[in-house]
Amino acid sequence: MSSRAAVDLTVLEAAELTSDPDRAGPFVESAHRMLADLVRGGAALGWVEPPSRDEIAELVDRVVSAVRTGDAALRAAYIDRRLVGLGYWLRYARPTHQPHADVEKVAVDAAVHGRGVGRTLTKALIADARQAGIEVLTLDARGDNANALRLYRSLGFTEYGRLPAFVAIGEQRYDKVFCMLDLRRDG
Repeated sequence: MSSRAAVDLTVLEAAELTSDPDRAGPFVESAHRMLADLVRGGAALGWVEPPSRDEIAELVDRVVSAVRTGDAALRAAYIDRRLVGLGYWLRYARPTHQPHADVEKVAVDAAVHGRGVGRTLTKALIADARQAGIEVLTLDARGDNANALRLYRSLGFTEYGRLPAFVAIGEQRYDKVFCMLDLRRDG
């Protein structure tokens, strides 16, 4: 379902995105450009070097395929027709962990940071998780990503672990912070 925020933001779920040829066609290119630019700028998205276009195409295919089986959610945020953010979660594959999912990425174009895009995407992903029967939604963030950690805490995520100096980028070391949102409690 689409939702709108004060910045005239449209957030599409995977079915809406893939059924709109004007958006689906350029989605991989737009996602690649945004993610590569963010990583080049030092964003903590799991890549040390900007990902290749093929890597993003493979990622999108994998997530969309998992969405079709009910094992994922994908959201894309647009201002006008420009992709400004994306996020997704994937259900854990092990049978004993299937009631749980991990938010793999929430990425927002640097040009719109601070305008509620990340909050809107994350809230939509939480709603999707609830609808899919997810009991616990987890994520991790680099310890120096204070804005993301503040956002997640404000949405009810709690820290359940931390690996000190676990992330190595050149000579720099950062904590890896693990967070969870127990959806069983706030039903």
